[in-house]
Amino acid sequence: MIVLSVNGQDHALDIEPEMPLLWALRDEIGLTGTKFGCGIAQCGACTVHIDGVATRSCSVAVSDVAGHKITTIEGLKTDKLHAVQQAWIEHDVPQCGYCQSGQIMAVAALLSSNPNPTDADIDNEITNICRCGTYPRIRTAIHRAAELMKI
Repeated sequence: MIVLSVNGQDHALDIEPEMPLLWALRDEIGLTGTKFGCGIAQCGACTVHIDGVATRSCSVAVSDVAGHKITTIEGLKTDKLHAVQQAWIEHDVPQCGYCQSGQIMAVAALLSSNPNPTDADIDNEITNICRCGTYPRIRTAIHRAAELMKI
């Protein structure tokens, strides 16, 4: 039995310890906001927070994250939208939307450690892939989210 703390709730799961976290989240717990993209930690569609650090869940075994605080896109919003989610809506960022939960989680982690990212910081830290090419809107929304977090 492996216990995962996801979005503030413990889940006792009878699963293999080497199961990727992504599949535990989606198939065992039913949190489908985290998406499968490439399966090799390159695209970032599966990004979640492990103890506040953006992590690609397709390449992390559940046994490695038991006892850690896991946050998915479903847990990012508390009583109101997270500033990143609000900025995404204001700037109409998603096109197909598939990669957006991973993008939002990566950006939320960036802004928690760097509240004033430059374009270079964004280029270095947000390496998630968007097949629709919404990068200009993502960059604009990141700067807006940084502003919203100061209000």
